[in-house]
Amino acid sequence: MTLSHLALLLVGSVLSGATGARGGPDPVVGKGEGIVTIPSNHSVDQTVEKIKGILQSNGITLFALVDHSGEAEKVGMKMPPTKLLIFGSPKGGTPLMLAAPSIAIDLPLKILVAEDAHGKVWISYNSPEYLKQRHGFPQELLQNIAVVGTLAAKAGE
Repeated sequence: MTLSHLALLLVGSVLSGATGARGGPDPVVGKGEGIVTIPSNHSVDQTVEKIKGILQSNGITLFALVDHSGEAEKVGMKMPPTKLLIFGSPKGGTPLMLAAPSIAIDLPLKILVAEDAHGKVWISYNSPEYLKQRHGFPQELLQNIAVVGTLAAKAGE
């Protein structure tokens, strides 16, 4: 199995398994998995562009933009627009990795922007509090990654 096939399976399971009463993911941290999902008032592409602009204006590096739906199309599969942004700052992330090396598996930070089967766009990210619990880094370092919630909220406005 190739890495792109694995990624498609993972995204597909997240999108199909996390549906709420409105037909999309619940806009809360659900079932203990530590994922926060909020609605976007824009298309996937518009939301991604907003996130990219916010990152750039704040000097945060966008390391990668993974177009899961575009990759699916390349192998003859169809899925709703789904893109993953991978971003961060060594200034913020390095102290976290020094305090709790296992957090390197969850850094750089990620935001998933995906359209559900009803055409509604959702923004998902790992809860900073969940990452703190998972990796056990000190409370004072939570601020280094807490910006992800503000970033997601601004992009969805």
